[in-house]
Amino acid sequence: MRNNDATSDNLPGPAETIPWPGLVEDLLENLHRILWRRLWMVLLPVVLALSIGWVYLLRATPLYTSTSRIYVEQMGPTILERNASGAIARWDSYLYTQAELLRSTEILSAAMKAPALADLPSFAGTAGSIGALRRGLEVEVGKRDEIINVSFTSAYPEDAAGIVTAVVDAYIDAQNKHKTSLSAGAVKILGEERAKREKELNDKRQQLADFELKNEDLVFGTNRDTNVIVRSLEQLRLILTEAEITTLDSKAFHETCKRLMDRPSRLREYAEAQRGRGGYIAAAGQVAGLQAELQRLHRERADYLLRLKPDTPAIAALGSEIAQLERQILILEKEFANVQLGVAEEQLRVAQERQVALDALFEQHRRDAVTLNNQLVQYELLRSDYERTRTFCNTLDDRIRVLGVDPQVGSINVEIVEAAQRPSSPSRPRVPKTMGLALCIGLFLGMGLALNQEWKDKRLRSTEEISDLLELPILGVIPSMTSPNQTAVIRGQKVRIGPDSREAEAFRSLRTTIFHRAPKGKAGTILVTSATANEGKSTVVSNLAITMAYAGQRVVVVDANLRRPGQHALFSMNPNGKGLTSVVAGKMSLDEAIVPTKISNLNILTSGPAVSNPAEMIDSDSFAQVLKRLADEYDRVIVDSPAVLAVTDAQILASRCDATVLVIRAQASSRKLSVQAHHRLTNVDARILGVVVNDAQFKGDGYEYCDRYDHRRDADSSEHLKE
Repeated sequence: MRNNDATSDNLPGPAETIPWPGLVEDLLENLHRILWRRLWMVLLPVVLALSIGWVYLLRATPLYTSTSRIYVEQMGPTILERNASGAIARWDSYLYTQAELLRSTEILSAAMKAPALADLPSFAGTAGSIGALRRGLEVEVGKRDEIINVSFTSAYPEDAAGIVTAVVDAYIDAQNKHKTSLSAGAVKILGEERAKREKELNDKRQQLADFELKNEDLVFGTNRDTNVIVRSLEQLRLILTEAEITTLDSKAFHETCKRLMDRPSRLREYAEAQRGRGGYIAAAGQVAGLQAELQRLHRERADYLLRLKPDTPAIAALGSEIAQLERQILILEKEFANVQLGVAEEQLRVAQERQVALDALFEQHRRDAVTLNNQLVQYELLRSDYERTRTFCNTLDDRIRVLGVDPQVGSINVEIVEAAQRPSSPSRPRVPKTMGLALCIGLFLGMGLALNQEWKDKRLRSTEEISDLLELPILGVIPSMTSPNQTAVIRGQKVRIGPDSREAEAFRSLRTTIFHRAPKGKAGTILVTSATANEGKSTVVSNLAITMAYAGQRVVVVDANLRRPGQHALFSMNPNGKGLTSVVAGKMSLDEAIVPTKISNLNILTSGPAVSNPAEMIDSDSFAQVLKRLADEYDRVIVDSPAVLAVTDAQILASRCDATVLVIRAQASSRKLSVQAHHRLTNVDARILGVVVNDAQFKGDGYEYCDRYDHRRDADSSEHLKE
């Protein structure tokens, strides 16, 4: 292909690159153009979505949410102190366990027994009040604090506050009862042990008194501070005392676990409170997860019951799944209880074995002491046993007094940080959120539809797109001339009939561009063609020829469209057998075939009589001679031809002409067909000047043209291009 020098100068070199900011701006501009062009397609989904959102807000029942915030502090009953501070370790799962207890059937059943909840409108018409309570109840644990938020959502604001208050009160009452039962159980175990130790203390006191009576001199004359055996026995006594306390501690824990075997949840809570002493088995996470899933299934089943009958397969399937989860939770709870009891038994066994071992060691030291100094050791042993038993009894007295008197000792301490209040405004539906969501959905849907429609639309949409796709300059943009009062003759001679119109100015602009890009010496013959039919190339030919004639150049229009000629109709001529085919066939001379028009400097060579072999005639030497002679006699030879993709005539003509102009109809020409036409022209080395965009509807469709100008009639002006 012979490239135009002016065109090649504008092409970017291989080293040139397009900067990213410019690319982003182009993408945004194209997106804006697409959305503006399909504005109604974007606005309709937005309006529809906003309407649906507004109807939903008008029809939706306002819901009110009341919230109570409670602080749960883990205390745990301390049977025997483990350190000076008496601190008990905390862990993350404890608060989640309490949250699950708040949702449990036991707490909800107790809350529903409150007189204030008996005839609430929130529970009217529900098959199970507990199920309705569970569906509306939300319990959340604070992420950065130890506050539990208990909320209930209802269509009645008074009901929401009352229900939350009843649930919190039922939870606090249950915890207080549980705390009292644990303390009472611990006091009972310690009391039984205290009675046995009291009898043992009395017996040892009597034995010590009897020994002192029998060995009065030995007792009062002993130096216990310097006696190694006595000091060793004193240290061993302290260790043995600690072992006995540990055994008692383990025994109390074991007995409590046995007593709570039939209440696994309470056993878990007690074990969590005793975690600091090493007898806790962590398994709450799995149970909590299953309980959360069970709550979700209950809510889903309740939602289905609102729409389906209870005997439908979906309800039955959910019921089966709920029953299976309840069995799994029960199995896990029983497994936890068995494992926890096993741990308590193992702990008690280890403590007892250690105590037995220490007893044996203590007994061995005692026998050694007897061997060395029977009387001294016997006295010290009796006194040591007495002191040890007395110390242990005092410790038991302190623990019983603390458990029986101190009201803060218990499993947990619950404090209401913020009581539930009657909500003053609905929590759902939220008008800004609903309308904002509807707006976003409508906007995204509209944009998606617009982009999808744009992607499906294969038409060329803008001068930038045409230039980028075909890599050709835009020579001119011709406004639409499709109004009903404009006939083919008026459109074909628009420059003559309406010299002051915007269409005439557009053709004059096209003429100027062609003059600058294709001077007369280099482009005497100009082919005007298009990819397909009905793109307006014949109208462009006639009006372009008129403007060039007005510019003072001698112009001849050659209608080489031998299949569907149209130039004679545009100029209202009757060929009378004259034309191109007659000249090429040798039936008449060229001068006889050329017909002058009413416009000065403009002549027409019509197509002539129809022939059966138009392509062969155009490809003949005779036609080449005719074209050469016309180029010699006229300043410009404007050739009209068939469409490029329809027949091969246009390719033959393009190879014979000095320059080619490709006409594309705005908003109608296909990308694929335009590219194919361009490729066919380049295959015959056609020198393509550029593209003329025809039938541009308005300025906002991506095609720019001037609709205001200081017009002057070319016939009355001195506008002449000197070459």
